[in-house]
Amino acid sequence: MPTNYRFSLPAKVLMLLLISSTSLVYAQKKKQAMPDPDKIEARGVLQGLSDEQLLDEVQRQTFRYFWDFAHPVSGLARERSNEAYGYGNEVVTTGGTGFGIMATIVAVHRGWITRDSASRFLLKMVRFLSKADSYHGVFPHWLNGTTGKTIPFSRKDDGADLVESSYLFQGLLTARQYFNQNNPVEQELRNRINWLWSDIEWDWFTRDGREVLYWHWSPNNGWAMNFAVRGFNECLIMYVLAASGERHPVSASVYHNGWAQSSFFKNGREFYGIKLPLGFDYGGPLFFSHYSFLGLNPKGLKDRYADYWEQNRNHTLINHAHCVQNPNHFKGYGEECWGLTASDNHEGYNAHAPDNDLGVISPTAALSAFPYTPEYSMKALRHFYYGLGNKIWSEYGFVDAFNESKDWYAKSHLAIDQGPIIVMIENHRSGLLWDLFMSCPEIQKGLAKLDFSTPYLKK
Repeated sequence: MPTNYRFSLPAKVLMLLLISSTSLVYAQKKKQAMPDPDKIEARGVLQGLSDEQLLDEVQRQTFRYFWDFAHPVSGLARERSNEAYGYGNEVVTTGGTGFGIMATIVAVHRGWITRDSASRFLLKMVRFLSKADSYHGVFPHWLNGTTGKTIPFSRKDDGADLVESSYLFQGLLTARQYFNQNNPVEQELRNRINWLWSDIEWDWFTRDGREVLYWHWSPNNGWAMNFAVRGFNECLIMYVLAASGERHPVSASVYHNGWAQSSFFKNGREFYGIKLPLGFDYGGPLFFSHYSFLGLNPKGLKDRYADYWEQNRNHTLINHAHCVQNPNHFKGYGEECWGLTASDNHEGYNAHAPDNDLGVISPTAALSAFPYTPEYSMKALRHFYYGLGNKIWSEYGFVDAFNESKDWYAKSHLAIDQGPIIVMIENHRSGLLWDLFMSCPEIQKGLAKLDFSTPYLKK
């Protein structure tokens, strides 16, 4: 072919080629200009929103943490938005990923992303988990988001983390119930979740048959962490899942003789005139009433020890009353600014509570309490958004915490704090995640085994 062939073409053909190529470039530019149905743009504070619109806005923007900021290789949730612990950008969190999975379901339900994109995103995640490090079916607290290798949480905590993995599987089982369509992507997603779920050796974590579950096990350090998990705290979901296990469940006696037997399980005293059935004095940080109850519906949930709606609501009311009375005279506290839980603070990180109050308000505390105290939580939301928005509203929703007495406002976001905001607001609005998780036949069987009553149990 002669080198000047392209110049020997008839003018008409050249014109057609030119028009075609121009049209192609125009079409490509037009396609690029078309809005992406799965792109969630960050927005600043918007004025004049109704309460429902404000809930939409906060859920939507907070979801960007799990969608736009997800690890690009694994899709798992990053531990935090700022680099920390000397591990760079690779740290992904198993528990926070479970919360993010549930948030993804909310995103589909609310129309921010398509069902197909969400199912493919979760399938990528589950395929990654299928090859990642696990120990007797249980994942570590942190993974490298590119390699799937364990990142130690501490020197001896370099293996299985049963609590964080329980939060992960609370999310995975919820996703399995939601993505129920008969297409290849959703079928594979459900199958892979079931494979991971059935591989968990819950009974291994009784440490040779003791009547209690242990939080950690490591192939390098064995049971050196020696953390027997007793209640009442954020770990109830772990015992429910362990009793619900398919191939390696634990007996009911592990729950009754392990979890329910400690000097801080039953309480029954009043704080700020409000009775607290279970747990530490003043209830402890508010995440105790959030993490296990993203999927477990506390409405009508009772066992021989407590009514869990009363427990969680009263725990929240005590926390609110403390902030309103403000015995330590911290700046900003009041009816519109309340909520103490574990979060970053001006000194580092701490589990804030009425009896460990450093003047730090964590937005996730009041906002994840929406099902229990909707009026108080809405007051806090309006204040956080309209009153403090220029200081604490960001591309991923509200920052982790602030301390007005110290004029300190975090720049960070944590997966375990952002996720419950989305999920618990949705449970308040529609009960979506509660209905999905409680529809799991294994969970219903496990709850019955532990002698719980709930409206979800078939008579």
